[in-house]
Amino acid sequence: MKAHLACARMEFRAALTYRTAYLSSFVMMLLQIYLLTVVWRAFYDGRAEVDGLGLGTMTAYATLTTLQYQLVSPWRSSPIDQRVREGKVAVDLLRPVGFPGQMLAGQLGWASAALPVLVVALPFALLIGAGQAPASTAAGFAYPVALAGAVLVNQLLGLLLGMVSFWTLEVSGALMAYRFVAQFFSGALVPLFFMPGPVKAVAQWLPFQATAYTPAAVYLGQVEGAGIAVALGVQLAWIAVLGALAAFVWSRARHRVMSQGG
Repeated sequence: MKAHLACARMEFRAALTYRTAYLSSFVMMLLQIYLLTVVWRAFYDGRAEVDGLGLGTMTAYATLTTLQYQLVSPWRSSPIDQRVREGKVAVDLLRPVGFPGQMLAGQLGWASAALPVLVVALPFALLIGAGQAPASTAAGFAYPVALAGAVLVNQLLGLLLGMVSFWTLEVSGALMAYRFVAQFFSGALVPLFFMPGPVKAVAQWLPFQATAYTPAAVYLGQVEGAGIAVALGVQLAWIAVLGALAAFVWSRARHRVMSQGG
């Protein structure tokens, strides 16, 4: 555990080193909240509700998903492909900590670097967007659990995508496709309950909805009562499936390690 925490701290500090890129991502976050709020207000066009969902709840959903996506974003890729191309993976394999554990801890450390600025940006985000208190006491307690599950699902997906580089060396093409699919089917832009029936059915069978829609739906009361336990159970199931799949892929990938670029 101590070694994994060290990996996380290292990536946390690395993320804070690039201050211009770090801060510009939050400027873009605030711009996205503003634009989504404008779009949804235009979509409602003065109507109090659409399909039983009020404008206030919809703008709160847009604000919440944009904020939390700084932690669970498909744009944050795994560093594995770069390390494979540069030959640094050889050094990683010599460390007394498993390679997937190193990479996963590093990814979590990088993602946690978003927390300080999220705290600072929160008042501005609520000013240009909208905010609501948790729909219920149960929702308030369940939301942090759902958010933690979302982070783990997203990081496991990133780990799997990164390990593709052991076969291809380059994953930029796969990453472009992944970013589009992940952001759309996660419900980060359009909630699942507004998607057409067939598209919604596909989204519910994919792991991406566990990264954005699930925590937001729990917080805003779109999932209530026993539905909260079911939603958290689905997240847990995806964590188990993706973890097992990552272990299987690594068992094959480690036999393909080569000293590339080093």
